[in-house]
Amino acid sequence: MRMTTEMRMDWAATKIVWLALAFCAWAPNAFAQQVGPRFEISVPTAVLNKPVTGRVFVIITHDPNKEPRFQAGARYLGAPFFAVNVEQLQPGSPAVIDSSALGYPTRSLRDVPPGDYFVQAFLNVYTEFHRADGHRVWAHMDQWEGQNMFSSPGNLYSRVEKVHLDPAGYSVRIELTQVISPTTVPADTPWVKHLKIQSKLLTEFWGEPIYLGAVVLLPKGYDEHPNVYYPVDYEQDHFSLSPAYHFREQAPDAPEGSVLAMRQGEGFKLFKDWTSDHFPRMLLVTFLHPTPYYDNSYAVNSANNGPYGDAIMAELIPYIESHFRIIHQSYARVLSGGSTGGWESLALQVQHPDFFGGAWVYYPDPIDFHYWGLTDIYEDENMFYAPATSGVGLTLGSTDWQQVRRPFMRLPNGQVIVDEEQESQLEAVLGSRGRSGEQSDAWQAIYGPVGDDGYPVPLWNKQTGQIDHKVALYMRDHGYDLDYYLRENWQRIGPRLVGKLHFYVGDMDNFYLNLAVYRTDEFLSNTKNPYYAGSFLYGRPLKGHGIRPTPTADMLRAMATEIERNVPSAESAESWNY
Repeated sequence: MRMTTEMRMDWAATKIVWLALAFCAWAPNAFAQQVGPRFEISVPTAVLNKPVTGRVFVIITHDPNKEPRFQAGARYLGAPFFAVNVEQLQPGSPAVIDSSALGYPTRSLRDVPPGDYFVQAFLNVYTEFHRADGHRVWAHMDQWEGQNMFSSPGNLYSRVEKVHLDPAGYSVRIELTQVISPTTVPADTPWVKHLKIQSKLLTEFWGEPIYLGAVVLLPKGYDEHPNVYYPVDYEQDHFSLSPAYHFREQAPDAPEGSVLAMRQGEGFKLFKDWTSDHFPRMLLVTFLHPTPYYDNSYAVNSANNGPYGDAIMAELIPYIESHFRIIHQSYARVLSGGSTGGWESLALQVQHPDFFGGAWVYYPDPIDFHYWGLTDIYEDENMFYAPATSGVGLTLGSTDWQQVRRPFMRLPNGQVIVDEEQESQLEAVLGSRGRSGEQSDAWQAIYGPVGDDGYPVPLWNKQTGQIDHKVALYMRDHGYDLDYYLRENWQRIGPRLVGKLHFYVGDMDNFYLNLAVYRTDEFLSNTKNPYYAGSFLYGRPLKGHGIRPTPTADMLRAMATEIERNVPSAESAESWNY
């Protein structure tokens, strides 16, 4: 039978419907797969009435006991989180986080198993800086919280929602309705004083107000002896509004056996020693110098961070020493610190050998870049994988058939818990262009050159691990490899460092920092004309990061003994050792 035009059209329509039904029966989730896992995150106009630039996050967790934002960003045992940049996001317009957004520890939303979760969205707000070097960059302006983005004043977050997620497809809309309130600086006490000043040098560099500060711990009898001047320990540490070495006037109240209880116990023990009748009288001063890239500038000048070293030496220290009764001589100024603070203590001492009278350097960040952790950034090609042959001649594996992963962090028993690739992924999610506020990005911002886009040039590619040796050599030649700096300049600065350098590190430092210290020990222990006359002490066995060889009080007594030994013959230590 011959079909008419109308019959053919009816048949075609029927065929289309039949095919559509057949497709849906075959792939019931086809539409959901097109939608994919998706979060739409917006800021209501009632909360913010202008465009915002920054980085938007969504955090996913099973744990209802604390907000998801406080579970994000951990190297291990943290909640999965995902992020994208937003530029001039309009109020009410959504930022989209979907399966293309990078996450940590799971790389994609598609890797999140089906289930019920608690979710929260977050926005890290960026400031536009017009720097003195001609670059315009966007980064998070520290709000005197120490670049802790998830608690930084002015940042936005949502209420926690419970949702069901299925990687086959979902779309969740979340509004950022909460604004983090300003930081509250602890009240001064008879023992502890806080100060904060605007830096002229740093404000000129960044084009925005930049502040420096300090937490000052006064000795017993400071007010009762108004004519006495004291030595000072300039203690280097991460940003904290609390006094040095966990100093605490109250007995511990944290859960017994917790790390916090241990620190509170140390701090309360220090309080009892500090206020006793026969403890050395000195000031403890902790510098506060957060940058747009990290909670700490490392107390040096930097192409990316600006002249923090000059600002500390020419602005902050003179301000402190004009407002507190400190002896203005090098023998009475000592340095101490661990980890970041250890690196800073050594850097300040070797760069200003006549200004400071000694440095107690505890488990410092890499001080020799032949051991940036386990990587030799001058020779190795890749940060993520060890070369086929190690530096001591051992064959690690075939580059054709097997790659040996580089660890980043271990437990003191040797168990690796995070490798270099995972650390890079974490920092890449926290912030692009070196803006994670985390450790590796901090080092690259502090030590490295500025890129054409105004942001730090990466030392390695975060996706492939490929090392840029030009950046490594820049870091070395600009004085940030402190072991190299000591070797190259010993004839000039060595005579002014005799007896001033004291090192301590555990034999199983969690970040392999002991390896760089071994190289510096090898060099200094063989110095001649002059011999360095300092000390190295290694904690063993199984001593990890953050462990000091003696209690804080004994460490401070040792510093005081060294200060007394170096008092010029025309002076006396009796006045401040009342």
